[in-house]
Amino acid sequence: MRLVTIRTDRGERPGVVLRAPDGTDRVLALDPGEDRERAVAATDPATLPALDSVRLGPPVRPGTIWCVGYNYRGHLETPDPEFPNIFVKTANVLAGPQDPVVLWPATTQVDYEGEIAVVIGRRAHRVSEAEALDHVAGYTLFNDVSDRDWQSRTNQWALGKSIDGFGPLGPWLVTPDEFGDLAGRSVEVERNGEVTVRSSTDAMVFGVAFLIHYLSQVITLEPGDVISTGTPARSDAAQAVHTPLAPGDMVTVRVAGLGALTTTFISEENR
Repeated sequence: MRLVTIRTDRGERPGVVLRAPDGTDRVLALDPGEDRERAVAATDPATLPALDSVRLGPPVRPGTIWCVGYNYRGHLETPDPEFPNIFVKTANVLAGPQDPVVLWPATTQVDYEGEIAVVIGRRAHRVSEAEALDHVAGYTLFNDVSDRDWQSRTNQWALGKSIDGFGPLGPWLVTPDEFGDLAGRSVEVERNGEVTVRSSTDAMVFGVAFLIHYLSQVITLEPGDVISTGTPARSDAAQAVHTPLAPGDMVTVRVAGLGALTTTFISEENR
């Protein structure tokens, strides 16, 4: 299933994206706690509103967003690291799949990183790598927006990674039974329609099962927590002409089986 959060005048409510007979995506709004499978079985998708007619929020609201640096081969011209490079983005970064990201006046070196995010569905504490995937609720897309100036001022990345709104997540959560195996998935990132990243999950250094196992040895992963699995390197051509993000820029993260997450960047005056 593709699970979404629907924004309404009365707040947020869960939903499921269904494919209608005409090939369009429709959205079924659910009541909190309602049985998803039963509701889907009793619904004719053709009677539902189009997905593009509703506003979407982040598919989950994580307690913690765990991130992994340098987790794709080719990101740095160095041997594979012995251990994952883990850092945290704080909850204030969270943005929905249709929310613009504000380029705040103090942020002058804003950059994007398109990533696959794993959402924890069942508490994980000291789990083995073999059982780690049993704790996954699903997969989604994440843009690890960062300000390189603030990030590089000290040897701690947190401030440059945890700026308000610098974490678009979505558009939906794809459950493991629908998504299947992560291996061999294409990963692309576009800036203003130009592909700047083209890679595959086969280039990951540390896979999802290992990351869950590794983190859970010293922390307890709670339902809703997110692990963002790192970004591939930009192409040489894209890196050669790379500039900080500017108002009006659009970045799209696209992964086979997860859809696309498109984010527009705006100035504070236009928020």
